[in-house]
Amino acid sequence: MPAREIDLRYDATPSALSYMLRGALPVPRRIDLSPPIAARWSGHRPDRQQLGRFLELTGLPAGATLPLLYPHTFGFRLAMAVLTHPAFPVPIWGVLQIRNHLRQHRPIPVDAALDFEARFEGGRALDKGAELDLHTTVHVSGALAWESTVTFLARGRFGAAGAPSPLTRSPSDLGPELARWTMRDEGHLRFGAFTGDYNGIHTWDWYARRFGFRQALYHPPRVLGECLARLPAIDPAAPQRLDAWLKGPVPHGAPVRLHAQPEGDATTFALFADGRGDRGQDRPRVVGRWSCTVKGPPWNDSKI
Repeated sequence: MPAREIDLRYDATPSALSYMLRGALPVPRRIDLSPPIAARWSGHRPDRQQLGRFLELTGLPAGATLPLLYPHTFGFRLAMAVLTHPAFPVPIWGVLQIRNHLRQHRPIPVDAALDFEARFEGGRALDKGAELDLHTTVHVSGALAWESTVTFLARGRFGAAGAPSPLTRSPSDLGPELARWTMRDEGHLRFGAFTGDYNGIHTWDWYARRFGFRQALYHPPRVLGECLARLPAIDPAAPQRLDAWLKGPVPHGAPVRLHAQPEGDATTFALFADGRGDRGQDRPRVVGRWSCTVKGPPWNDSKI
């Protein structure tokens, strides 16, 4: 008999204090890669001041519709609610975000009411861990407008390894250098408030060093926003798809290089970061593909 679904419902912004405290408590875990957990948040309306600050921090342009990364950023509180639930297979502090796949089916007006739903879709056992998928949707006036699948990696043993995800491999044709800049070392707590992710590795160097990082790290949606802001623009009224592979952290204040390869209605890109004393400068921290479609594979297999 299938387990009853855990249904978390919110009529207002999910409280970060509640789920962060819950995530800090030690609880026994079952080695179950498919507990049915869903979280719903109805009637979210973007705050104009928050939206303006989000656009300022990422460099994304303002307009009559929300940017592709808005639901990903402001809806991440539901992901946090699921990841910190005691039924989730591993503690939230033991997972690492490794892939984002976002699809916007239709433009979302800046004054629209967004109905979010996040659902844990289960995991895949690997040789040295597991991949865990979280699927989020946004409906506007009852119609699907946006969706994402965010994949997390957990280290450990979860049984016999299965088939890998078809989305594991990223594009390799990253193109020439497009831009260089230095990431602004400010606004970290503000961005944490947008996502609801107050993990100290995004705020304090001393805390990040406890987990093996030399300094604090940017939230991934902020890094993606700074990349998209510098790529050839996509018509905000068109369907969009962003596939991103998060291959390494981007430290606060790092000088970065963006490479890009436009091809038809899509652009493949990669971000390289030069951190203090960092030896991984020749490896991309982010590889992505941004395209004017929501259908088909995220990249051309012949390019891999």
